[in-house]
Amino acid sequence: MLQVNFIKANREEVLKGLKKKNFLETSLIDNIIALDDERKKLQFELDERQSKINTFSKEIGQLMAKGEIRLAEEKKMEVASLKGLLQPVSEQLNVVEKSLHDDLIKLPNLPHTSVPEGKTPEENEIVREGGEKPALPKGALAHWDLAKKYDLINFEIGNKVTGAGFPFYKGKGAKLQRALIHYFLDFNTEAGYTEYEPPFMVNEASAYGTGQLPDKEGQMYHATADNLFLIPTAEVPLTNIYRDEILKEDELPVKMTAYTPCFRREAGSYGKDVRGLNRVHQFDKVELVQLVHPDKSYEVLEEMLLHVEKLLQSLNLPYRILRLCGGDMSFTSALTYDFEVYSAAQEKWLEVSSVSNFEAFQTNRMKIRFKADGKTQLVHSLNGSSLALPRIVAALLENNQAEDGILLPQILHSYFGGGKI
Repeated sequence: MLQVNFIKANREEVLKGLKKKNFLETSLIDNIIALDDERKKLQFELDERQSKINTFSKEIGQLMAKGEIRLAEEKKMEVASLKGLLQPVSEQLNVVEKSLHDDLIKLPNLPHTSVPEGKTPEENEIVREGGEKPALPKGALAHWDLAKKYDLINFEIGNKVTGAGFPFYKGKGAKLQRALIHYFLDFNTEAGYTEYEPPFMVNEASAYGTGQLPDKEGQMYHATADNLFLIPTAEVPLTNIYRDEILKEDELPVKMTAYTPCFRREAGSYGKDVRGLNRVHQFDKVELVQLVHPDKSYEVLEEMLLHVEKLLQSLNLPYRILRLCGGDMSFTSALTYDFEVYSAAQEKWLEVSSVSNFEAFQTNRMKIRFKADGKTQLVHSLNGSSLALPRIVAALLENNQAEDGILLPQILHSYFGGGKI
């Protein structure tokens, strides 16, 4: 959530940033400024009347001690009158504060200056590419056909048991999932991240804190009886560990990683874009989260970028890194890099990770702060997928297919218990 004082001091900069993010409700800015002015006016009036009440109450005690009962009773009547005027001002202040908050949470985070202009994914910038696209054998299959051929994933049973977008992994397909999860977690913990196993459901305050609510309520599965939400990513429970906490400066950075299933209701587009593992409603992912000193967040973003890049390189997958344009960024992000791997049989790029700096947008909502030199300020939060499994599996199956099976990258052999499916 953006801070009111920053909005008021940097109105034109804020409007420019919102335009880059393709946010059209710019009238909210002037409304927020007007509401904050009204809030300050009402707060001043409330404080002034309360100060008078406190002063008169003290005088009443002094008059009573002197035996000046009549004057004390007159002061009591003045206090009663002032107290009667407090209630309507207090109620009006509550209304204004709620309106101000409701408008503030509608505003997305402002984009970093390096974010390119643009409204669609086609306008994202390619930062760099790595790896080599494989030359597939004649008659190469897409991953959904390979999954059926080697009995790895059953989409039909998932559809029967739950619905479309909930695949069943079986045999060596399930074993490959487990191998990837273990490898990704080991890779992260060796880099200094602390592993967690968080809950897979969160309360409304947690979903609000990381920005899923009210922006993405339609994309989340909601257990209405208990008002709990199935997580779209481990980012949500991990970041909320420190909600309403004040850290010491020497406790930063906080580095966390977790494997969780992720649940997302959005269906996306149709046809090949959602076939097989290209888009599912439940999928496995290993996540990275960092809470850092605000002066170091962009340095840490680059470190996280290199971390995910090394992970993809170890899997021998052709990849590219994109800097997202303003119109393609998430509600909460200030700067996002997407990683895509090349799916050779489909001849298309598939997104497998997003690495983002949210600056103080999430931590302002969650009040995650740190104290240094006697001053308390907000930390910055960052996260990244390390990695999302479905499209990684799709690319591994397609890119490594041979006439007699699927050859897994060397790094997975010990985790999988072999090098070939």
